[in-house]
Amino acid sequence: MSDERSPETEDALTPEEQAELDEQLAAFSAEQAEELGVGRQQYVENVAQEFWADDVPHTTILVSGLSMAHDHLATAALAGIGYQVATLEVPDQESLQVGKEFGNRGQCSPTYFTVGNLVKHLIHKRDVEGMSAEEIVNKYIFLTAGGCGPCRFGMYVTEYRKALRDAGFDGFRVLTFQMAGGIRQATGKELGLKIDQQFAWHVVRSLIAGDVLNLMAYRMRPYEVVEGSTNEAVERCKAVLAHAFRNRNHVSVAMLKCRRILSKVKIDRTQPKPVVSLIGEFWAMTTEGDGNYHMQRFLEQEGAEVDIQGITNWILFLLWEAGYDTEQRLELREHDDAKKGLKGKDGTKKIWGLRLGYHAVKGVFQAYANLLGLHGYHLPDLHEIARIARDHYSNDVRGGEGHMEVGKLIHFVEDHVNHMTVSVKPFGCMPSSGVSDGVQSLVLAKHPEAIFVPIETTGDQEVNAHSRVQMMLFKARQRATEEFTKALEDTGMSEEEFRRKVNRSLRWRNPFLRPKHRVAGTAANLVYAVG
Repeated sequence: MSDERSPETEDALTPEEQAELDEQLAAFSAEQAEELGVGRQQYVENVAQEFWADDVPHTTILVSGLSMAHDHLATAALAGIGYQVATLEVPDQESLQVGKEFGNRGQCSPTYFTVGNLVKHLIHKRDVEGMSAEEIVNKYIFLTAGGCGPCRFGMYVTEYRKALRDAGFDGFRVLTFQMAGGIRQATGKELGLKIDQQFAWHVVRSLIAGDVLNLMAYRMRPYEVVEGSTNEAVERCKAVLAHAFRNRNHVSVAMLKCRRILSKVKIDRTQPKPVVSLIGEFWAMTTEGDGNYHMQRFLEQEGAEVDIQGITNWILFLLWEAGYDTEQRLELREHDDAKKGLKGKDGTKKIWGLRLGYHAVKGVFQAYANLLGLHGYHLPDLHEIARIARDHYSNDVRGGEGHMEVGKLIHFVEDHVNHMTVSVKPFGCMPSSGVSDGVQSLVLAKHPEAIFVPIETTGDQEVNAHSRVQMMLFKARQRATEEFTKALEDTGMSEEEFRRKVNRSLRWRNPFLRPKHRVAGTAANLVYAVG
């Protein structure tokens, strides 16, 4: 056997030589990375979330992000279970500018509005009220919703911390509430904010109460005889309900008190008005300020009756979604040797628990609605919405409201719910403007009679948005008038006779009356009821 090495063997490195070469290459790589500015260590965010039970007496939780009725009642509910709570003002244009100043570029407008609103509030406390930044960081925390999904919503909390740090409030605590898991803190100490049954019972009920009060206000305000009387009554109702939640009194009794307050508002439903449903991205369609160009108020000023989407709908959607996903998971057998999937867990028990929660939420809503006088209002059937949307938008897609936007539009058209639908969403919102609106074009092709207006908000295009809505609202107004005229013809009444009969009857002038639904317009339905 020859001892001579082959060319390949002669070129091979010994282990010692290979180790030395690897070391030289690593050193060269680190040197070049340093020169190019990419040699820094991975950034790790300093997440200040600590909020313990012994912090509760001297810490104020700041709440914001929904309508003023919801924020006000949720604040009272949190106060009722022992927390110090304060409500921020509705985000305005100044909030938008502060958010852009301290936030990252390319964020959606809800991020700028909500982040800027918090930073603006803290700057006022520091620069006007004279509190030190350290005192503010120690005495206040902010509670916001968190989430994942294919949009910037999952990055909200990071945007809050970045803006707070740059504004001089480094270490300010931002707690994120996840519907799927509450607030997560790795510690053995007792949490200051516990997302438990007591929290859910009080806070969820406050949100449902806010829905019922808002829906009643939007139902009454377009037809009020004395301008401003509905808003005045609603403010009194908010105070009554907030007192009940804050003192843990019977909310049902407070609802009856509110009913008496609202009963004093004089209503005239004999004027035909277009019914306009407001849907879209959750925050943009819920807020009542600059964040959505004051769309609800603008529509009412233009003579429309606004059909808003309550937060209860969103709670029901989350429960439906969790139940749907669990049912799908039970059928996945390839990587799970359990009899019905979910090895180690009781999937059937979870499904029944979610169904119980779904019907409990609907039950609480219906009870409050009946007590306040919100008669004839039906929460959406999420199973039916999923069914009618399935052929256009998969029920498996996650992000934003999922298939709900598509399903709602189909439901509105097929069941004659409204005369026009306005979908409000942030500019560049991928789940809503990028996906749902793309699907809506197919829905409109199948239902050409639908009037659908998508509005993307950036915070600085209010005039353009209002102009687009005005053009389409003209058509909706025509439809409402035609509907009203046909109702008069069908019942054989003249307009004068109809109004005379209504004015002579306490029943037809009852502010809580909701005539049986036959067409979209309230006045037209009243004609059929009187006739």
